[in-house]
Amino acid sequence: MIDTQIILFGLWVALMLVFLLGDVLRIFAGDFKPGEIMGEKANSAQWLVIAVMMVLPILMAILTLILDQPFSRMLSMIMASLWFLFNLVGLPTYKANYDRLLLVVGMFINILTFWYAFNWI
Repeated sequence: MIDTQIILFGLWVALMLVFLLGDVLRIFAGDFKPGEIMGEKANSAQWLVIAVMMVLPILMAILTLILDQPFSRMLSMIMASLWFLFNLVGLPTYKANYDRLLLVVGMFINILTFWYAFNWI
Protein backbone atom coordinates (compact mmCIF):
# COMPACT_ATOMS: atom_id res chain seq x y z
CA MET A 1 0.00 0.00 0.00
CA ILE A 2 1.27 3.46 -0.90
CA ASP A 3 1.89 5.72 2.09
CA THR A 4 -0.75 8.43 2.54
CA GLN A 5 1.97 11.06 2.71
CA ILE A 6 3.09 10.18 -0.84
CA ILE A 7 -0.51 10.12 -2.10
CA LEU A 8 -1.11 13.61 -0.69
CA PHE A 9 2.14 14.82 -2.24
CA GLY A 10 0.98 13.49 -5.61
CA LEU A 11 -2.46 15.07 -5.27
CA TRP A 12 -0.97 18.50 -4.55
CA VAL A 13 1.34 18.16 -7.56
CA ALA A 14 -1.61 17.06 -9.72
CA LEU A 15 -3.61 20.11 -8.60
CA MET A 16 -0.75 22.41 -9.58
CA LEU A 17 -0.51 20.73 -12.98
CA VAL A 18 -4.24 21.22 -13.55
CA PHE A 19 -3.86 24.93 -12.77
CA LEU A 20 -0.91 25.20 -15.16
CA LEU A 21 -2.77 23.32 -17.88
CA GLY A 22 -5.62 25.82 -17.58
CA ASP A 23 -3.20 28.71 -17.96
CA VAL A 24 -1.53 27.15 -21.01
CA LEU A 25 -4.87 26.36 -22.68
CA ARG A 26 -6.11 29.89 -21.97
CA ILE A 27 -3.03 31.31 -23.71
CA PHE A 28 -3.32 29.03 -26.75
CA ALA A 29 -7.09 29.53 -27.03
CA GLY A 30 -6.61 33.31 -27.07
CA ASP A 31 -8.80 33.70 -23.98
CA PHE A 32 -6.33 35.92 -22.21
CA LYS A 33 -4.83 39.35 -22.71
CA PRO A 34 -1.39 40.05 -21.23
CA GLY A 35 -1.54 42.32 -18.21
CA GLU A 36 -5.30 41.99 -17.69
CA ILE A 37 -7.52 40.09 -15.29
CA MET A 38 -11.17 39.79 -16.34
CA GLY A 39 -10.74 42.62 -18.86
CA GLU A 40 -9.17 45.06 -16.37
CA LYS A 41 -5.55 46.14 -16.15
CA ALA A 42 -4.02 44.26 -13.22
CA ASN A 43 -1.78 45.94 -10.68
CA SER A 44 1.24 44.52 -8.86
CA ALA A 45 -0.79 43.66 -5.75
CA GLN A 46 -3.13 41.50 -7.83
CA TRP A 47 -0.19 39.71 -9.43
CA LEU A 48 1.30 39.13 -5.97
CA VAL A 49 -1.97 37.55 -4.78
CA ILE A 50 -2.04 35.32 -7.85
CA ALA A 51 1.59 34.30 -7.31
CA VAL A 52 0.87 33.40 -3.68
CA MET A 53 -2.19 31.38 -4.68
CA MET A 54 -0.31 29.51 -7.39
CA VAL A 55 2.60 28.68 -5.11
CA LEU A 56 0.36 27.28 -2.34
CA PRO A 57 -0.12 23.82 -3.91
CA ILE A 58 3.65 23.62 -4.48
CA LEU A 59 4.28 24.51 -0.83
CA MET A 60 1.64 22.00 0.26
CA ALA A 61 3.41 19.25 -1.70
CA ILE A 62 6.68 20.09 0.06
CA LEU A 63 5.10 20.55 3.49
CA THR A 64 3.26 17.24 3.18
CA LEU A 65 6.62 15.52 2.98
CA ILE A 66 8.43 17.41 5.74
CA LEU A 67 5.84 18.20 8.42
CA ASP A 68 4.78 15.81 11.16
CA GLN A 69 1.65 13.82 10.38
CA PRO A 70 -0.88 15.59 12.63
CA PHE A 71 0.02 19.06 11.36
CA SER A 72 0.36 17.97 7.73
CA ARG A 73 -2.98 16.18 7.94
CA MET A 74 -4.82 19.20 9.34
CA LEU A 75 -3.15 21.64 6.94
CA SER A 76 -4.04 19.45 3.95
CA MET A 77 -7.68 19.27 5.03
CA ILE A 78 -7.87 23.04 5.52
CA MET A 79 -6.12 23.93 2.26
CA ALA A 80 -8.08 21.39 0.19
CA SER A 81 -11.33 22.79 1.62
CA LEU A 82 -10.32 26.38 0.88
CA TRP A 83 -9.29 25.52 -2.69
CA PHE A 84 -12.54 23.62 -3.22
CA LEU A 85 -14.61 26.59 -2.05
CA PHE A 86 -12.52 29.07 -4.05
CA ASN A 87 -12.97 27.04 -7.25
CA LEU A 88 -16.67 26.45 -6.57
CA VAL A 89 -17.24 30.21 -6.25
CA GLY A 90 -15.13 30.90 -9.34
CA LEU A 91 -16.74 28.22 -11.52
CA PRO A 92 -19.53 30.44 -12.92
CA THR A 93 -17.05 33.16 -13.90
CA TYR A 94 -15.32 30.96 -16.49
CA LYS A 95 -16.92 30.94 -19.93
CA ALA A 96 -14.84 28.28 -21.69
CA ASN A 97 -15.80 24.64 -21.26
CA TYR A 98 -12.17 23.58 -20.90
CA ASP A 99 -11.84 25.94 -17.91
CA ARG A 100 -14.96 24.53 -16.29
CA LEU A 101 -13.77 20.97 -16.88
CA LEU A 102 -10.40 21.72 -15.30
CA LEU A 103 -12.04 23.43 -12.32
CA VAL A 104 -14.23 20.37 -11.75
CA VAL A 105 -11.16 18.11 -12.02
CA GLY A 106 -9.35 20.39 -9.55
CA MET A 107 -12.31 20.23 -7.17
CA PHE A 108 -12.30 16.43 -7.44
CA ILE A 109 -8.60 16.45 -6.56
CA ASN A 110 -9.46 18.66 -3.55
CA ILE A 111 -12.08 16.14 -2.43
CA LEU A 112 -9.58 13.29 -2.73
CA THR A 113 -6.98 15.32 -0.85
CA PHE A 114 -9.41 16.03 1.98
CA TRP A 115 -10.54 12.39 2.09
CA TYR A 116 -7.01 10.98 2.21
CA ALA A 117 -5.91 13.54 4.82
CA PHE A 118 -9.03 12.94 6.92
CA ASN A 119 -8.45 9.18 6.90
CA TRP A 120 -4.70 9.45 7.52
CA ILE A 121 -4.05 7.60 10.77
